[in-house]
Amino acid sequence: MRDSGLSGRLALVTGAGGGIGAAVVRLLVEEGARVVATDLPSADLSGLALLNGVRVEPLDVSDGATVEALFERIEAEDGPIDFVASVAGVLSNVTVDQTSDAEWRRVFAVNADGVFHLGRAASRRMGERGKGAFVTVSSNAAGVPRHAMAAYAASKAAATMFTRCLGIELGPKGVRCNIVAPGSTLTPMQTGMWADEDGAARVIAGSSETFKAGIPLQKLATPDDIAEAVVFLLSDRAAHITMTDLYVDGGATLRG
Repeated sequence: MRDSGLSGRLALVTGAGGGIGAAVVRLLVEEGARVVATDLPSADLSGLALLNGVRVEPLDVSDGATVEALFERIEAEDGPIDFVASVAGVLSNVTVDQTSDAEWRRVFAVNADGVFHLGRAASRRMGERGKGAFVTVSSNAAGVPRHAMAAYAASKAAATMFTRCLGIELGPKGVRCNIVAPGSTLTPMQTGMWADEDGAARVIAGSSETFKAGIPLQKLATPDDIAEAVVFLLSDRAAHITMTDLYVDGGATLRG
């Protein structure tokens, strides 16, 4: 098997308590990486803590000083962070007229500010070392309008463009920055929007009332589907890929 370049190296993953984040951690471990799995203090990371080479740490990505302090401490204790997977995110599915100032700020604090805090901390270290990779898990909603999801879509669009700008700054220094844009994925975030057991079928079929196309592949993604894309872009297999926005949505947005 061809070496992915991940074995023995250190990755930091946010949102590790969720479906996609946990899947990214597990796949990195399978590839031989050492992993710092982070999420809010309220998240249950006990299962990941049992995996070989995984260190769990509480982290609120909306707090820039806390992010910087964690990078400083991890690098002092475990060595340089080679990879960052920014997976932490929150959902908002209310119409604009029902979106309060507080809700807008809540969503941007995690989905946009959080990516900025991670990217800034990573760039200060990876840029100086001249190597590393950074992947943001955004959303296909960043590129396609979604009904009753303005705050979410706007925050993900901000995270996407920030990551591409980070990539153009760090590219000359040998650091790659990419985006994975999932569509509907079988996670609690997705299923929490369903009113009954027919939720998956409705998502796959699409909705003309909300101007949402269906999924050509006729299935929802699994967290592992998204994790495979994230880990590929972190790995040496993607050594000449940067600033790419990879849609992993079964064709739902009719774009690549």
